[in-house]
Amino acid sequence: MNGNKQSIDEIIKFLNDKGNNPKTEVVVAPPFVYMQYVRDKLRKEIAVSAQNCYKVANGAFTGDISPAMINDVGATWVILGHSERRSIFGETDELIGEKVAHALSVGLNIMPCIGEQLKDREAKKTEEVCFKQLQAIATNVGKDANAWKRVVIAYEPVWAIGTGKTASPQEAQAVHKSLRDWLTKNVSDPVAKATRILYGGSVSAENCKELAKMPDIDGFLVGGASLKPDFITIINAAG
Repeated sequence: MNGNKQSIDEIIKFLNDKGNNPKTEVVVAPPFVYMQYVRDKLRKEIAVSAQNCYKVANGAFTGDISPAMINDVGATWVILGHSERRSIFGETDELIGEKVAHALSVGLNIMPCIGEQLKDREAKKTEEVCFKQLQAIATNVGKDANAWKRVVIAYEPVWAIGTGKTASPQEAQAVHKSLRDWLTKNVSDPVAKATRILYGGSVSAENCKELAKMPDIDGFLVGGASLKPDFITIINAAG
């Protein structure tokens, strides 16, 4: 929940001028009220995402938006199950799974998020928590490889979001590898190999290149750093 037209114009300018890397697919997720504004001003190679949506097409759900509305303003992605939606707004695995199913049914690409809190990590429950969250997503995607082509998993250790702390490249890689192994076992090997898994958690211009070298880290879900020109360095982390 950041930005106004003035600050968004500054972001659009540096993205339009320098945000082109043939090795990187760039997607930006402004607040709902600015999605159309951003889509109209941003060059077409950069996709626009919503930060959230509800699980049905329309109805008496004041204050929420539907995947159809996201499509209608030219956005093609939606982030689902972000840790703040889970922890602040109380969204459950079940609800997030229902959102996943509906968003896919209307043709959106989705970035469902999973991740453990500090207490889970200290209790050595990282995999247990992440696998449970991933199961709720996978159940609603199914085993159709074509459906999985529109899914990009985002692993975001909650203890590292906006705190300045970040998992080391090796720690992040270990979790990403376990998530890919889970997909192999529970969906299919082709889906596991093809599905992109992003890392999110205080990604910065300083740490992005080392993280990007890890074999199972396929990109980043960027928070505060996306509001600054440093975002260009992150876009170029893949080389």
